[in-house]
Amino acid sequence: MHFALITKILGILLMVFSFTMVPPVVVAYLFHDGSEMAFLRSFASIFCLGLVLWLPVWRERAELQTRDGFLVVTLFWTVLGTVGSLPFLLNPALDLSITDAVFESISGLTTTGGTVLTGLDQLPKSLLFYRQQLQWLGGMGIIVLAIAILPMLGVGGMQLYKAEIPGPMKDAKLTPRIAETAKTLWFIYLVFTICCALLFRWGGMSWFDAIAHSFSTVSTGGFSTHDASMGYYDSALLDMIAAFFIFLGALSFALHFAVFRGKNPLTYWRDPEFRFFVTLIVLYVSIVSIGLFLEQRYDGDPLTILRHSVFQVMSFSTGTGLTSTDMVSWPNAVLYTLALTSFIGGCAGSTGGGMKVVRVALVFHHSLRELRRLIYPTGVFAVRFGHRAADDRVLQAVWGFVGVYIMLSVALTLAFSMTGMDLGSALATTAASLNNVGQGFGDVGSGFSHLSNGAKWIMCVAMLAGRLEVFTLLVLFTPLFWRQ
Repeated sequence: MHFALITKILGILLMVFSFTMVPPVVVAYLFHDGSEMAFLRSFASIFCLGLVLWLPVWRERAELQTRDGFLVVTLFWTVLGTVGSLPFLLNPALDLSITDAVFESISGLTTTGGTVLTGLDQLPKSLLFYRQQLQWLGGMGIIVLAIAILPMLGVGGMQLYKAEIPGPMKDAKLTPRIAETAKTLWFIYLVFTICCALLFRWGGMSWFDAIAHSFSTVSTGGFSTHDASMGYYDSALLDMIAAFFIFLGALSFALHFAVFRGKNPLTYWRDPEFRFFVTLIVLYVSIVSIGLFLEQRYDGDPLTILRHSVFQVMSFSTGTGLTSTDMVSWPNAVLYTLALTSFIGGCAGSTGGGMKVVRVALVFHHSLRELRRLIYPTGVFAVRFGHRAADDRVLQAVWGFVGVYIMLSVALTLAFSMTGMDLGSALATTAASLNNVGQGFGDVGSGFSHLSNGAKWIMCVAMLAGRLEVFTLLVLFTPLFWRQ
């Protein structure tokens, strides 16, 4: 384990992250909201911390190993979630405890979108912008952004990339050099964000809200500048624009890259994960729409029901957490359906949360194979995904991940129930944190500010575990990882 090199990388990344305090300072000056000093002090503190870590080991030169990559990624997200809380602690408009400030920071960085803040409409614009910016950076992964710079500093980046990018992306280089890969992915991400902001502005939002909400939709983050979230606008047009860009954010960016490179939109439909994901969305929307129609919600108006069904399905199933309406009064069956969709989540290599569609698709096809074997015990059946047969080692890894994810979900639900929640609210909190949804129901339908400090810290760990694809975090707790 190259601890000196890991310290050097953390120092560099912290110094890079400190400059993300500059845009909120500009916003504070533009709107004269009095928050400039909070961000300037945060900038100075984070930059100095990074400098202190970097200076003693700046001459260190070595190639990162896989174990080093896992440790750097986990440490950085943990450290960044902690230091990212400084603007919340130092801002004169807030009076937050350390627990609440760290919770808000980690929730933003992991694109969870759960909040302990209320009265968002009255908060300083710069603070609201900072929250949105946190989740935008976390959406693609600030590590991917940073490793585009690390090769110039003599530090290899592929191990970090493999630890950060989920599922089938782990062994794939989209371009020959990792720096070029990172830059291309961020270019696509930026183009989506700009297009989304322009359409939001066209749909009636102010420039500030349009930019802020483009950050939370493309990143599938879920923070809003209003307490009522997207319901503040009560606009079907804005809801559909948001749902479309949430959908794009939940698709594999490797697939976006392939379409971008080949300039052929039909590449989307040729991808088996895309087709499976679209099928799931149609199924979810049908179930939710039928549930709302049978309950005669929105006076039984089919178009209004379909609008809110599409938006909430896209929001929950991708781990976004934005809301287009007050869902507290929705039938429990519909709310639990939405919560369960978040466990599947978005596509691998996307900004979405959950187990990822490709894993669930492989489990589904493998289960079908086992059913065929019951009928034809001597038959030979391959598990095909698209035009390729899945290797048994891949299937074992997928089943292992799904099994651990389910066990962790059960353990977290029990842990939350021990803090005083009823079982339904505990499940909602697990889905909100582990699946990076951020929106709950039941006792946590209006936010998480009333939870105990213990429950909030458990949520922080769950949010990090979900964002890091569980194994990246859990592998650090195995004795084998630390053996030389």
